[in-house]
Amino acid sequence: QVQLVESGGGLVQAGGSLRLSCAASGSIFDIKSVDWYRQGPGNQRELVARITDGGGTMYADSVKGRFTISRDNAKNTVYLQMNSLKPMDTGLYYCYARWGIGRYGWGQGTPVTVSS
Repeated sequence: QVQLVESGGGLVQAGGSLRLSCAASGSIFDIKSVDWYRQGPGNQRELVARITDGGGTMYADSVKGRFTISRDNAKNTVYLQMNSLKPMDTGLYYCYARWGIGRYGWGQGTPVTVSS
């Protein structure tokens, strides 16, 4: 089992930056990938970024060039650095991990509000 705890959300003006953290505990050696998802008001949850156990990364087109996903293995933490934030980036940001065979889990989410 893997437990995920997000932090770092908050209120920021457009053009500002935030760094989200996703701290993992439990069977972290078996994690295959960690994703950041977000769900804006009235929208479906969407994939924002992913980092794999091999270090590969991918991003949604809407955040390419502005967001960076990274990890600190010593701290068992995955980060999402968000720069040049826009009001459309507002939402609840969730951490999602896959581990073992067919196992996955979500964090509780951290809110991000970008004011214009």
